[in-house]
Amino acid sequence: MSGPREPRVPILMYHAVSEAPNDATRALSVTPEAFSAQMALLSDSGFTPIGTADLARSWRSSGPLPERPVLVTFDDGYEGVHRHALPVLAKHGFAATLFVSTGWLRGAYDTGGGLDEMLDWDQVRELAGADVEIGGHSHTHPQLDQLTDASLRFELLRCREIIAGELGVRPASFAYPYGYSSRRVREAVREAGFAQSLAVGNGLARRRQGPYALRRVTVRRSTGIEEFERLVEGRAIARTFARDRALTKGYSMVRRARQVRRKAIRSRV
Repeated sequence: MSGPREPRVPILMYHAVSEAPNDATRALSVTPEAFSAQMALLSDSGFTPIGTADLARSWRSSGPLPERPVLVTFDDGYEGVHRHALPVLAKHGFAATLFVSTGWLRGAYDTGGGLDEMLDWDQVRELAGADVEIGGHSHTHPQLDQLTDASLRFELLRCREIIAGELGVRPASFAYPYGYSSRRVREAVREAGFAQSLAVGNGLARRRQGPYALRRVTVRRSTGIEEFERLVEGRAIARTFARDRALTKGYSMVRRARQVRRKAIRSRV
């Protein structure tokens, strides 16, 4: 007799929540109305949103998870997460995780790279005080697997240092910018002090993926409520993201070729 089926957990990846996003963020944004409807569906369907650290901690210890666990995560740090998403999360009593690129947020560390209206640190603190876990997403949002070891280490440690300084607690979780990682990047994230990290992959998360390669599913402006329900229920995910996976596979080959060329150039210097 086979053992119990390994739990599969939907980890939802959001970016901007905005009525009028700019061209840079439009495709990966959702309207406030869509976000509200999606959270209502989770509530009505009996899902229990938990934090990223909570999921990883449970899987490490083989501890119990709540009924129908789901993760609601936001990348980058757009202002609409505070203005539009937070009231909806609070209404339902939902936990969430926000992964911030510290050099994109408004304030003393702003590098000017933010793609749209970004959060400031007072808003991040309000989110942290409202059951939103704050995680790292690098300092300037580069493609981490294309960086030198020194630049990679700077991006991770600078991000962690700033969050700890602003919030008084070190972030435990990380999300890879663009979803890109490699064995070297995952090891650097672990060495920087992050206990777990999220990729993309557009699939449900499973314990066997390991704490540094947990998959998420993308929620975007074109995601209708019926498609959203299929995603959180784990139905037809492969078909929904077939084009994305084909593009990712092709781009991965290009990226590996770039890495080989960079290594060859460095070895000749």
